[in-house]
Amino acid sequence: MTAFARCASQTPLGDLTWELRSVNHRFREVAMRLPEELRFQEGAFRDAIAAVVSRGRVDGWLRYVPPTAGSAEPQIDTGRIGQLAAWSQSARSILPEVQPLRVGEVLKWPGVMSTPAVDEQALASEAGNLLQKALAQLSESREREGGALVQMLQARVRAASDAISTLEDRLPEIGAVYRERLEQRLAEVAVQVDPERLEQEMVLLLAKSEVSEEVDRLKLHLEEVEQAFGQSKPIGRRLDFLMQELNREANTLGSKSAHPEQTNASVNLKVLIEQMREQVQNIE
Repeated sequence: MTAFARCASQTPLGDLTWELRSVNHRFREVAMRLPEELRFQEGAFRDAIAAVVSRGRVDGWLRYVPPTAGSAEPQIDTGRIGQLAAWSQSARSILPEVQPLRVGEVLKWPGVMSTPAVDEQALASEAGNLLQKALAQLSESREREGGALVQMLQARVRAASDAISTLEDRLPEIGAVYRERLEQRLAEVAVQVDPERLEQEMVLLLAKSEVSEEVDRLKLHLEEVEQAFGQSKPIGRRLDFLMQELNREANTLGSKSAHPEQTNASVNLKVLIEQMREQVQNIE
């Protein structure tokens, strides 16, 4: 399901911002962009996301802005300064006209001044806490979309159930019409046929067109879909399987069709099932 969450936090260690975006995906896939200071924590962040999202692609961005200059006392590497002084004296012994290094030049030399190293473990803890807040927002957004999808799917399930009930009520009449049609065609054939053999062939043909089992299985699968909506655990893959089974039975219903009403019922069911199948991909 599509969702977005953004959480920011200002800490003594610097500013942190998490952005999470989820989109539809058949399986779970997590992609992240992390600052260098927190790359070592990628596995823990992935586990935190996996504990909340079981299906879908999640893109996570963590932005980190270190403390601003002046917020932490800089450190001076006196050893590096001594080394620079020794180099300067050596150079002047060879080239006396060389000017001595100024203080400003020394302080700007790479490695002479540095800010204290960030406590990476403490920073990782702050980032982990902020990630939990972002995941809570993401889950709320996904739940709202999921609720809307379930309502849409329930409407399709009711429409499919109504179509099946209507067809089931018409099956005796459809069977009678099919039998009458067969008898008329046989009567048109100017061939003497043993009545008992004719009845046996008639029974076989009618048995091949019998769809009561398919209707029963369609009703059962739709009931299972309804039951799945009431479960608290992830149901997306279960619904995927049920959509496949529903489509199989609807296809069989159409292949056995001997009446326009049965053909129309099969087509309408397949349209409803396809609409549900597309949306089921978005459900966790």
